[in-house]
Order: sequence, then C-alpha cells, then structure tokens
Amino acid sequence: MAYQLSNLGYDYDALEPAIDTQTMKLHHDVHHRAYVDQLNKALAHYPDLQNKTIEDLLMQINEVPKEIRTTVRNSGGGHANHELFWKNIGPPNRVKPTGGLAESIREGFGTVDTLQDQMTAAALKVFGSGWTFLAIDPATGKLEIMSLPNQDVVMLYGKSPLLACDVWEHSYYLKYENRRPEYLKAFWDVVQWEAVSGRFDSVLRKSLSAVK
Repeated sequence: MAYQLSNLGYDYDALEPAIDTQTMKLHHDVHHRAYVDQLNKALAHYPDLQNKTIEDLLMQINEVPKEIRTTVRNSGGGHANHELFWKNIGPPNRVKPTGGLAESIREGFGTVDTLQDQMTAAALKVFGSGWTFLAIDPATGKLEIMSLPNQDVVMLYGKSPLLACDVWEHSYYLKYENRRPEYLKAFWDVVQWEAVSGRFDSVLRKSLSAVK
C-alpha cells in the first residue's frame, strides 16, 4: 500500500469529554481509512505516483492523469488533512503557544484568545463540509486563517498548514448533533500547541534552507 493510515498516538477515549470515543473510532478508523483506501485504489496502476509524499503528490496534482485527478485531489486531500488533524489534537492540556509561534501570534492577532475567536468565527461560517486552518506563508512567516471547502489543502494556495480544524459533520455530529459552536469551543481544549509550535519552526527552517 503506497499510503497508510497512521496510528493516533493516543487512545480513542483520550479526548473525552471534548470529543467522544465513538466519534474518534468512526472518524479515524472509518472515514480517514476510506480516504486512504480510495487514494491507493486510484493509484494502483501508477507506481511512479505511489512513491511521492502525500504533500508532493498534491502539490503536483496537475501532473496526475486526468482520469484519477479528482479522486486523488479529494482522497489525497482527505488523507493529508486528517494526518495533520490527529497530530494537532490530543489529551486536554493547558499548554499555550511558545517561541516563534507565540511571537507571530502576538504580531498577527494580539493574543491567543483573539486568534481562537477569529478561527472559531471562520469555522462557523464554513458552509457544508470543509476545514479551517491556521496557515503560514513560508516566504514571509506571516500567519493567516484560511477556510477551505471539502478536502482542499492549504499547500495548493502556496501556504503551509499549522493547525487544522475539521468541520465536516462526521467530526462532531454524534456528540454535538447540529451544535457546531459547542464542538468548536471544545476543540480548543484538545489542541496540542506544542505540536503546532514544532510545525511552525519546521516550516521556517525549511524555508530558510531553501533560500540558502
């Protein structure tokens, strides 16, 4: 299998009460797995494409044969977005952004609370299914909030995702039903800012290396 479903790295019930156990099982084991399976099926006869990272595959989507391009964009995007999502969340904690990420948040938003409020507001406005991201422009280091439909990925817009918030209904409907605001409030309880800070530092290091 060219692409595989990663382990969560924590138990299904580790995010209780913010995100319930059954939602985690269905979201990871059923929904995410389906994206991986569909992506691998589409690429079955294209071994050269199977060797690419998921990021490179999506960044070069226009080079993918037309007959599988839509499936690769949708299922590949679903795989990439969920891989980031699982790394963004984890057991509830009180850790806040640190280092360069904390400084960039102060410059761009003033406070972490303001960032959270603005990202929540953007997520509430997503019509139907989609995602809201905290993204960074690798060239400038500037942070911005982006909402994208379906399984579109930030990389296609020249940015790098740091934090992903899934607002597809399957990510919250079992517990919160149609109460998306409650889900989004709980989401911040399980965000792993250490992981987001690490991703921020990694993006800037790669950008600096590219310039050199």
